Amino acid sequence: MKQSGYACAYGAGTIINAIATWKGAAFGIDLRTEAEVILTDSKKIQGYIEGGGDTSLIERCVELILLRFGAGFGAEVTTKSEVPISSGLKSSSAAANAAVLATLDALGEKLEPIEAVRIGVQAALDSKVTITGAFDDACASMLGGFVITDNRKKELIKRVERDFEVLILAPEQKKPSPASVARSRFIAPWVDLAYREAISGNYERAMTLNGFLYCAALGFSTEPMMAALELGIEGTGLSGTGPAYTAIGNPDLLDQLEPVWRGMGGKVIRTKVNNTGVNNGVKTCS
Repeated sequence: MKQSGYACAYGAGTIINAIATWKGAAFGIDLRTEAEVILTDSKKIQGYIEGGGDTSLIERCVELILLRFGAGFGAEVTTKSEVPISSGLKSSSAAANAAVLATLDALGEKLEPIEAVRIGVQAALDSKVTITGAFDDACASMLGGFVITDNRKKELIKRVERDFEVLILAPEQKKPSPASVARSRFIAPWVDLAYREAISGNYERAMTLNGFLYCAALGFSTEPMMAALELGIEGTGLSGTGPAYTAIGNPDLLDQLEPVWRGMGGKVIRTKVNNTGVNNGVKTCS
């Protein structure tokens, strides 16, 4: 048995936010979260996050894997990430996936990717860092590409690969209030229309419609999206419950959008869709 394990997982962007209907869609983005797990004899699980933050999620991920395999160890779990936290870019899903995989690596055990995702989702629900379990986000982080899911059933409905560059605007803005998030149920019939577009393969149209709907429900500005549409970009939207926005598409158009978004304040990141998903081990994670 190995005494330590390493793994990484990726952030993701939203196509369909599952809060309104429990049906979601997301795409992997090439921003990485790394985890290291060191097994100990203390029986205690202690988490550390580079830069600080609540460690309950990653600790619960380690605990669930140790319980799954009947391993009577404690552990130290450490994560570091390129994914901006609390921005809607699935930093929690990436951290959960990385922690689950690093624990498996430390134990010398393996699980099917979807089973590993489900354990991370359960840890997220147990830690109360998500409303729906974010199965769509976790699948995009683990598997890469564009995924469509039923979050209530924890079922992967569809996965495809698309080569897009991605532009991210992460404003310095607070997350919406729980009351604002609760309003999302009123837009459910229209989110369902966007979901049908995603099922039909019209990911950019679905993403944009979803973005306008959730900006309205959560009280975010649609100006970043309008700026993208004015340049001819067809796929843009609010990621998760914000405050980050994403745009996908033609690199030349994203080149034009980048200085516009920089002028709106916050952090702007240029990356690409990750189609490969995770590799079990930081040294081979690219």
